[in-house]
Amino acid sequence: MKGKTALITGGAAGIGSRTAAELAEKGVNIIINYRTNEDRAVALARQLTEQYGTKNFAIKGDISKRNECENLTEEVFKVFESVDILIHNAGPYIHERKKMTEYSFEEWDYLIHGNLSAVFYLSKLIIPKMREKKWGRIITIGFDRVETAPGWIYRSAFAAAKTGLASLTKTIALEEADCGITVNMVCPGDIVGEWKEKDIKDAINVRDSFTPVGRPGTGEDIARVISFLADEKSSFITGSIISVTGGKDVLSKIYYE
Repeated sequence: MKGKTALITGGAAGIGSRTAAELAEKGVNIIINYRTNEDRAVALARQLTEQYGTKNFAIKGDISKRNECENLTEEVFKVFESVDILIHNAGPYIHERKKMTEYSFEEWDYLIHGNLSAVFYLSKLIIPKMREKKWGRIITIGFDRVETAPGWIYRSAFAAAKTGLASLTKTIALEEADCGITVNMVCPGDIVGEWKEKDIKDAINVRDSFTPVGRPGTGEDIARVISFLADEKSSFITGSIISVTGGKDVLSKIYYE
Protein backbone atom coordinates (compact mmCIF):
# COMPACT_ATOMS: atom_id res chain seq x y z
CA MET A 1 0.00 0.00 0.00
CA LYS A 2 3.04 2.26 0.19
CA GLY A 3 2.51 5.48 -1.75
CA LYS A 4 -1.29 5.13 -1.89
CA THR A 5 -3.51 7.95 -0.65
CA ALA A 6 -6.40 7.48 1.80
CA LEU A 7 -9.19 9.88 2.72
CA ILE A 8 -10.64 9.18 6.16
CA THR A 9 -13.79 11.09 7.04
CA GLY A 10 -14.03 12.02 10.70
CA GLY A 11 -10.40 11.05 11.00
CA ALA A 12 -9.26 13.47 13.70
CA ALA A 13 -10.16 11.27 16.67
CA GLY A 14 -11.45 7.88 17.74
CA ILE A 15 -11.39 4.91 15.38
CA GLY A 16 -10.66 7.26 12.48
CA SER A 17 -7.40 8.47 13.99
CA ARG A 18 -6.36 4.94 14.97
CA THR A 19 -7.01 3.83 11.39
CA ALA A 20 -4.97 6.76 10.08
CA ALA A 21 -2.00 5.59 12.16
CA GLU A 22 -2.43 1.98 11.01
CA LEU A 23 -2.35 2.98 7.34
CA ALA A 24 0.39 5.60 7.68
CA GLU A 25 2.59 2.94 9.26
CA LYS A 26 2.24 1.02 5.98
CA GLY A 27 3.31 4.04 3.94
CA VAL A 28 -0.12 5.38 3.00
CA ASN A 29 -0.56 9.16 2.69
CA ILE A 30 -3.51 10.30 4.80
CA ILE A 31 -6.10 13.03 4.26
CA ILE A 32 -7.80 13.63 7.59
CA ASN A 33 -11.27 15.09 7.18
CA TYR A 34 -12.74 16.90 10.18
CA ARG A 35 -15.81 19.01 10.88
CA THR A 36 -14.91 20.96 14.04
CA ASN A 37 -11.77 19.47 15.58
CA GLU A 38 -9.16 21.39 13.55
CA ASP A 39 -6.42 21.46 16.17
CA ARG A 40 -6.52 17.71 16.69
CA ALA A 41 -6.68 16.97 12.96
CA VAL A 42 -3.71 19.19 12.17
CA ALA A 43 -1.72 17.76 15.08
CA LEU A 44 -2.44 14.20 13.94
CA ALA A 45 -1.35 14.96 10.37
CA ARG A 46 1.89 16.45 11.67
CA GLN A 47 2.49 13.52 14.01
CA LEU A 48 2.00 10.95 11.23
CA THR A 49 4.40 12.82 8.97
CA GLU A 50 7.05 12.97 11.66
CA GLN A 51 6.59 9.35 12.68
CA TYR A 52 6.17 7.62 9.31
CA GLY A 53 7.39 10.13 6.71
CA THR A 54 4.12 10.07 4.81
CA LYS A 55 2.39 13.08 3.25
CA ASN A 56 -0.60 13.95 5.43
CA PHE A 57 -3.12 16.79 5.44
CA ALA A 58 -6.16 17.87 7.45
CA ILE A 59 -9.11 19.22 5.46
CA LYS A 60 -12.33 20.61 6.92
CA GLY A 61 -15.75 19.58 5.65
CA ASP A 62 -19.20 18.63 6.91
CA ILE A 63 -19.85 15.51 4.86
CA SER A 64 -23.59 15.64 5.51
CA LYS A 65 -23.70 18.57 3.04
CA ARG A 66 -23.22 17.99 -0.68
CA ASN A 67 -21.52 21.33 -1.35
CA GLU A 68 -18.99 20.70 1.42
CA CYS A 69 -18.21 17.26 -0.01
CA GLU A 70 -17.60 18.95 -3.36
CA ASN A 71 -15.31 21.51 -1.72
CA LEU A 72 -13.53 18.78 0.22
CA THR A 73 -12.71 16.72 -2.87
CA GLU A 74 -11.69 19.85 -4.75
CA GLU A 75 -9.15 20.60 -2.03
CA VAL A 76 -7.96 17.00 -1.98
CA PHE A 77 -7.34 16.94 -5.73
CA LYS A 78 -5.22 20.07 -5.47
CA VAL A 79 -2.77 18.05 -3.38
CA PHE A 80 -3.16 14.49 -4.69
CA GLU A 81 -3.90 13.16 -8.15
CA SER A 82 -6.56 10.82 -6.76
CA VAL A 83 -7.83 9.06 -3.66
CA ASP A 84 -6.97 5.37 -3.69
CA ILE A 85 -8.62 4.40 -0.40
CA LEU A 86 -11.84 6.05 0.76
CA ILE A 87 -12.86 5.29 4.33
CA HIS A 88 -16.32 6.54 5.28
CA ASN A 89 -15.59 6.63 8.99
CA ALA A 90 -17.64 9.70 10.01
CA GLY A 91 -21.15 8.83 11.13
CA PRO A 92 -23.33 11.27 13.06
CA TYR A 93 -24.94 9.63 16.09
CA ILE A 94 -27.24 10.88 18.83
CA HIS A 95 -26.55 9.20 22.18
CA GLU A 96 -29.81 10.32 23.76
CA ARG A 97 -32.40 7.57 23.61
CA LYS A 98 -35.38 8.73 21.57
CA LYS A 99 -38.35 7.10 19.96
CA MET A 100 -38.70 7.88 16.27
CA THR A 101 -41.43 10.46 16.86
CA GLU A 102 -39.18 12.37 19.26
CA TYR A 103 -36.55 13.14 16.62
CA SER A 104 -36.75 16.62 15.18
CA PHE A 105 -36.87 16.94 11.41
CA GLU A 106 -33.41 18.51 11.54
CA GLU A 107 -31.97 15.63 13.59
CA TRP A 108 -33.45 13.06 11.23
CA ASP A 109 -32.06 14.82 8.15
CA TYR A 110 -28.62 15.19 9.71
CA LEU A 111 -28.37 11.50 10.64
CA ILE A 112 -29.64 10.28 7.29
CA HIS A 113 -27.46 12.61 5.23
CA GLY A 114 -24.38 12.17 7.42
CA ASN A 115 -24.55 8.37 7.43
CA LEU A 116 -25.99 7.59 3.99
CA SER A 117 -26.09 10.52 1.56
CA ALA A 118 -22.49 11.44 2.43
CA VAL A 119 -21.32 8.09 1.09
CA PHE A 120 -23.13 8.77 -2.18
CA TYR A 121 -21.68 12.29 -2.43
CA LEU A 122 -18.05 11.35 -1.82
CA SER A 123 -18.13 8.06 -3.71
CA LYS A 124 -19.66 9.75 -6.75
CA LEU A 125 -16.95 12.42 -6.67
CA ILE A 126 -14.02 10.05 -6.10
CA ILE A 127 -14.87 6.85 -8.00
CA PRO A 128 -14.17 8.36 -11.47
CA LYS A 129 -10.55 8.95 -10.41
CA MET A 130 -10.33 5.38 -9.12
CA ARG A 131 -11.66 4.08 -12.44
CA GLU A 132 -8.90 5.90 -14.30
CA LYS A 133 -6.30 4.02 -12.26
CA LYS A 134 -8.29 0.73 -12.37
CA TRP A 135 -7.77 0.45 -8.61
CA GLY A 136 -9.61 1.56 -5.51
CA ARG A 137 -10.77 0.61 -2.06
CA ILE A 138 -13.95 1.95 -0.45
CA ILE A 139 -14.76 0.99 3.13
CA THR A 140 -17.95 1.96 4.93
CA ILE A 141 -18.85 1.58 8.59
CA GLY A 142 -22.00 -0.14 9.83
CA PHE A 143 -23.21 -1.96 12.93
CA ASP A 144 -23.62 -5.61 13.87
CA ARG A 145 -26.18 -7.51 11.74
CA VAL A 146 -26.94 -4.38 9.71
CA GLU A 147 -27.35 -6.51 6.57
CA THR A 148 -30.41 -8.18 8.13
CA ALA A 149 -32.19 -4.80 8.54
CA PRO A 150 -32.81 -5.33 12.28
CA GLY A 151 -34.83 -2.98 14.40
CA TRP A 152 -32.75 -0.96 16.86
CA ILE A 153 -34.81 0.59 19.62
CA TYR A 154 -34.23 4.37 20.10
CA ARG A 155 -31.83 4.45 17.14
CA SER A 156 -34.32 4.67 14.26
CA ALA A 157 -32.58 7.27 12.10
CA PHE A 158 -29.07 5.87 12.56
CA ALA A 159 -30.25 2.29 11.96
CA ALA A 160 -32.27 3.25 8.87
CA ALA A 161 -29.31 5.11 7.37
CA LYS A 162 -26.80 2.34 8.04
CA THR A 163 -29.18 -0.34 6.78
CA GLY A 164 -29.54 1.61 3.54
CA LEU A 165 -25.77 1.99 3.49
CA ALA A 166 -25.29 -1.78 3.70
CA SER A 167 -27.30 -2.18 0.51
CA LEU A 168 -25.50 0.74 -1.14
CA THR A 169 -22.14 -0.79 -0.21
CA LYS A 170 -23.04 -4.08 -1.86
CA THR A 171 -24.45 -2.31 -4.92
CA ILE A 172 -21.38 -0.16 -5.52
CA ALA A 173 -19.25 -3.29 -5.08
CA LEU A 174 -21.11 -4.97 -7.96
CA GLU A 175 -21.08 -1.89 -10.18
CA GLU A 176 -17.36 -1.16 -9.77
CA ALA A 177 -15.91 -4.68 -9.59
CA ASP A 178 -14.69 -4.64 -13.19
CA CYS A 179 -12.84 -1.37 -12.50
CA GLY A 180 -10.58 -2.90 -9.86
CA ILE A 181 -12.50 -1.18 -7.06
CA THR A 182 -13.57 -3.16 -3.99
CA VAL A 183 -16.26 -1.95 -1.59
CA ASN A 184 -16.80 -3.47 1.85
CA MET A 185 -18.36 -2.58 5.20
CA VAL A 186 -16.82 -3.02 8.64
CA CYS A 187 -19.15 -3.16 11.64
CA PRO A 188 -17.53 -2.30 14.99
CA GLY A 189 -18.89 -3.63 18.24
CA ASP A 190 -19.36 -1.68 21.44
CA ILE A 191 -16.07 0.23 21.40
CA VAL A 192 -16.44 3.38 23.46
CA GLY A 193 -14.50 6.31 24.87
CA GLU A 194 -10.74 6.04 25.08
CA TRP A 195 -10.83 2.46 23.78
CA LYS A 196 -11.44 3.81 20.27
CA GLU A 197 -7.81 4.95 20.08
CA LYS A 198 -6.17 2.17 22.09
CA ASP A 199 -4.16 -0.84 20.95
CA ILE A 200 -5.05 -4.48 21.44
CA LYS A 201 -2.18 -4.91 23.91
CA ASP A 202 -3.91 -2.35 26.17
CA ALA A 203 -7.01 -4.54 26.37
CA ILE A 204 -5.55 -8.05 26.60
CA ASN A 205 -5.51 -8.12 30.40
CA VAL A 206 -8.66 -6.06 30.97
CA ARG A 207 -11.72 -8.09 31.91
CA ASP A 208 -15.03 -7.26 30.20
CA SER A 209 -17.72 -9.65 31.40
CA PHE A 210 -20.30 -8.27 28.93
CA THR A 211 -18.24 -9.29 25.88
CA PRO A 212 -18.00 -13.03 25.10
CA VAL A 213 -14.29 -12.87 24.20
CA GLY A 214 -13.71 -11.41 27.66
CA ARG A 215 -11.97 -8.13 26.85
CA PRO A 216 -12.92 -4.68 25.52
CA GLY A 217 -12.69 -3.92 21.82
CA THR A 218 -10.15 -1.34 20.66
CA GLY A 219 -9.55 1.00 17.77
CA GLU A 220 -6.77 -1.30 16.62
CA ASP A 221 -9.24 -4.19 16.29
CA ILE A 222 -11.16 -2.16 13.72
CA ALA A 223 -8.15 -0.50 12.08
CA ARG A 224 -6.52 -3.89 11.39
CA VAL A 225 -9.58 -5.08 9.49
CA ILE A 226 -9.80 -1.84 7.50
CA SER A 227 -6.11 -2.09 6.67
CA PHE A 228 -6.54 -5.69 5.55
CA LEU A 229 -9.41 -4.75 3.22
CA ALA A 230 -7.37 -1.86 1.80
CA ASP A 231 -4.43 -4.10 0.94
CA GLU A 232 -3.58 -4.87 -2.70
CA LYS A 233 -3.94 -8.61 -2.05
CA SER A 234 -7.52 -8.24 -0.78
CA SER A 235 -8.88 -7.76 -4.31
CA PHE A 236 -11.10 -10.85 -4.11
CA ILE A 237 -13.05 -9.48 -1.15
CA THR A 238 -15.85 -7.13 -2.18
CA GLY A 239 -19.46 -6.60 -1.18
CA SER A 240 -18.69 -8.09 2.24
CA ILE A 241 -20.03 -6.95 5.60
CA ILE A 242 -17.65 -7.85 8.40
CA SER A 243 -18.61 -7.60 12.08
CA VAL A 244 -15.87 -7.01 14.64
CA THR A 245 -17.76 -7.24 17.93
CA GLY A 246 -16.05 -9.76 20.18
CA GLY A 247 -19.34 -11.67 20.02
CA LYS A 248 -21.30 -8.98 21.88
CA ASP A 249 -24.93 -8.33 20.96
CA VAL A 250 -24.72 -4.55 20.67
CA LEU A 251 -28.35 -4.02 19.68
CA SER A 252 -29.58 -5.63 22.89
CA LYS A 253 -27.18 -3.66 25.09
CA ILE A 254 -29.97 -1.40 26.35
CA TYR A 255 -31.75 -4.34 27.99
CA TYR A 256 -28.88 -5.36 30.27
CA GLU A 257 -27.42 -1.96 31.17
